[in-house]
Amino acid sequence: MAPADTGAGPGELADATALEVLRRLDTGPRGLTEAEAEVRLARYGENAVPEQRPPSWPRRFAASVRDPFTAVLLCLGVVSALVSSWGTACVITVLVLVSCGLRSRAEHRADRSAAGLRQLVATTATVQRRAAPGATPRLREVPVALLVPGDVIRLGPGDVVPADVRLLRAHHLTVQQAALTGESAAAVKEPEPRPAVRPLTFGAGGDPERPHLCFQGSSVGSGSGTAVVTATGPRTLLARAHRGRGPAAGPRASAFDRAVHGISWMLVRFMLLTPPLVLLVNAAVRGRGLETLPFAVAVAVGLTPEMLPVVVATVLARRAAGLARDDRVIVRWLPALHDLGAMDVLCTDKTGTLTLDRPVVEAAWDPGGRPDPGVLGWAAVNSLWTLHLADLPAPDPLDEAVLDAAGATAGGRDAGRWEGVAALPFDPGRRLSTAVVHRSGQRARHTLVVKGAVEAVLERCTRVRAAGSGEPAAATRPLDEAERLRLSERAAARAAEGLRLLAVAVDERPARLGGYRAADEHGLVLVGFVALRDTLAPTAAAALAGLARRGIAVKVVTGDHPGTAARVCRDLGFAPGDVVDAGAVDALSDTELAELASRTAVFARCTPEHKARIVRALRGAGHVTGFLGDGVNDLPALRASDVGICPGDAVDVTRDAADVVLAAKELTAIDHAVTAGRRSTSALGTYLRVALSSNLGNVIAMLAAGPLLPFLPMLPAQVLVQNLCFDAAQLAFAADRPAPGVLRRPAALRPPDFLRFIAVFGVLNAAADLGIFAVLLATVPAVHHSTGQAAFHAGWFTENLITQALVMFLLRPGRGGWAGTPAAIRAASAALAVVGVLLPLSPLAPALGMAALPPTYYLLLTAVLTLYAAALRQRGAPGA
Repeated sequence: MAPADTGAGPGELADATALEVLRRLDTGPRGLTEAEAEVRLARYGENAVPEQRPPSWPRRFAASVRDPFTAVLLCLGVVSALVSSWGTACVITVLVLVSCGLRSRAEHRADRSAAGLRQLVATTATVQRRAAPGATPRLREVPVALLVPGDVIRLGPGDVVPADVRLLRAHHLTVQQAALTGESAAAVKEPEPRPAVRPLTFGAGGDPERPHLCFQGSSVGSGSGTAVVTATGPRTLLARAHRGRGPAAGPRASAFDRAVHGISWMLVRFMLLTPPLVLLVNAAVRGRGLETLPFAVAVAVGLTPEMLPVVVATVLARRAAGLARDDRVIVRWLPALHDLGAMDVLCTDKTGTLTLDRPVVEAAWDPGGRPDPGVLGWAAVNSLWTLHLADLPAPDPLDEAVLDAAGATAGGRDAGRWEGVAALPFDPGRRLSTAVVHRSGQRARHTLVVKGAVEAVLERCTRVRAAGSGEPAAATRPLDEAERLRLSERAAARAAEGLRLLAVAVDERPARLGGYRAADEHGLVLVGFVALRDTLAPTAAAALAGLARRGIAVKVVTGDHPGTAARVCRDLGFAPGDVVDAGAVDALSDTELAELASRTAVFARCTPEHKARIVRALRGAGHVTGFLGDGVNDLPALRASDVGICPGDAVDVTRDAADVVLAAKELTAIDHAVTAGRRSTSALGTYLRVALSSNLGNVIAMLAAGPLLPFLPMLPAQVLVQNLCFDAAQLAFAADRPAPGVLRRPAALRPPDFLRFIAVFGVLNAAADLGIFAVLLATVPAVHHSTGQAAFHAGWFTENLITQALVMFLLRPGRGGWAGTPAAIRAASAALAVVGVLLPLSPLAPALGMAALPPTYYLLLTAVLTLYAAALRQRGAPGA
């Protein structure tokens, strides 16, 4: 927290008394005057978390140009312009503009969709202000944006805490702050400071577990309070957590970045090596000089898949648009689709993702541990009349769960049998609630029904119900210390199984006219226990099963109790194994933690820094790691992951930091997103394999042509036209549909895999080219004259386009024959072959330096292509 007017550091007010806080903020319990509030508003600005504004179109475009693939093309364009190869330079410029435009447009649409999900933290707040220094303070509703440090506000059930505050007074106040801490249970708040149970990593003075502090983004569950505002706007805990990387702030180094950089550097090395080799070979063998430089540059351009940025942008944008339209999954940063496809580990928080913030009754037992629905009946009597008589604006989630389980009547009993007399609502100090009721028509006897924390109820009990729920006067036995200890241990064992236990006790007494007080809660009879568990997210089990089928290991990383985390996993059909307490993580090195994380499914009692460290350890071990979370406490882990995912109802700052937003809270949508990512990666991988192997084969053939031929095997203009035809056809890979087997395992672009692949198939392609050289030398007359050379150029041009058409069809992973190939790829490969055959015969041929070929060439070409296709089939199609 940042004090308003004194310049005190954030930790200086954390444990200060209420009076010291008011003095340092130059305010008082009566609040500020309107004039003082206006001055402070001008000084500190509006109370709003600074939105992470999406970048402008020029900034998006510039970020796209910095992409390594695009940078490689730009370098080639500059070199082409320097050697006056203007056609090549113009084509490269157009491709760069198109790819950057596609990517910028897709990311702009994603940001616009995410902005539509934005929810306000709060709209108005009840503030206590005075018209003048001596005037009486008045309560009024003001927009949250107008709150200032030093304002005194009132909090009630259902209110969202509008700023960081320090409590002055509190009455039965509990706050839901799962979005900040990950703990599903409401936190008890009270004005008196005391040390936190365990340290968190939000910074000095910013610990949500301190009972006298409440923070923006949390909400009041029950009770009421008065508090002084200590921090607003960018100085709140929520705003400090907001600072950092979101997609709008620029991408972090992810799996996609590593793949892109690896492939880009591989291409750069080949391109830097190719022109000197071409020049040296032609100079050494044929005595040619710098006149071959344009050809050498054209060869380097031919090695590069010029359409790569366009294909990447088209494939990712197409899949992202489909996810947003069909599955309501918003991909805010397009490369995150690749990371989804490559993801092999998903870390997830529990509360808000795997479970809902709503408990449900699991069972009810008598003191002996036997099932007893009557215990639930007494608990429902307590909940029903506490809610009615205490006049609470919103029911407690535990009471709602008890009443839902008991049904419409008071715990399965005839509602007419009981009438309410008085109620003592839940008090954080007592940790229990009491309802006083009597039978209809029997006002002489009152029955106290008490429900609350096991320890709190047991210490007020002196007897135990012998068997069954019975009536208040049923058989009982004394409760001695030994049995009290046994009951406490049994309750602790149940809690270790992931259940939250409430003890229920009753006592029948003579009616009295005076009111009831907490001092009357003594001499009770223990009737049993009610166990509650977390409500599972409806689609969580199906989502986990789907991820397992996709080969993705799930790690639950939560701030909850180990037993609670393990119980949720078991209920979801997910074997938790040995649950690791986060305390053990602190003693491990990063290497040891990576080894532990690889074999551990559940980490409990995790702080935000624990979560982030576990994610970093998994990434450091080579895993492509995603993180699914919805609270402020999940931000460090979201930023540390390869791909951050959040549900649509996550807090604003979490949505801003996430790469992928599930607009509808359907966790099965993650499976659809992973599938789309793997399809995208498969399409990109297929394109790269086909393009790079064909291009490398051509480069090898061109290098070999130096000593074999007395002329250039292809003119620079012909290389450019050939590349344009290749590129236009390869855009069809955006519509590729991989085989089902490809989708069952993580898919990533791995440079070593590409290098091994193109080394084999590039040489095979070069062998086909050299075979065509032999055919052309044997069939084309007067090959040493210009007419023969034009025919030679035409022959190799035709063969190049047809072999490219063959590899588009034959080198796809999971080949399904002509019928199993997408129509777009069939049409593109067929068109490429037709252009290769007809262009040398068209009127455009002389302008391109090509001439008609003799009929015998086509017969021999068919034989070479048949052998080439057979060799491709024998080598087999690659995997994803």
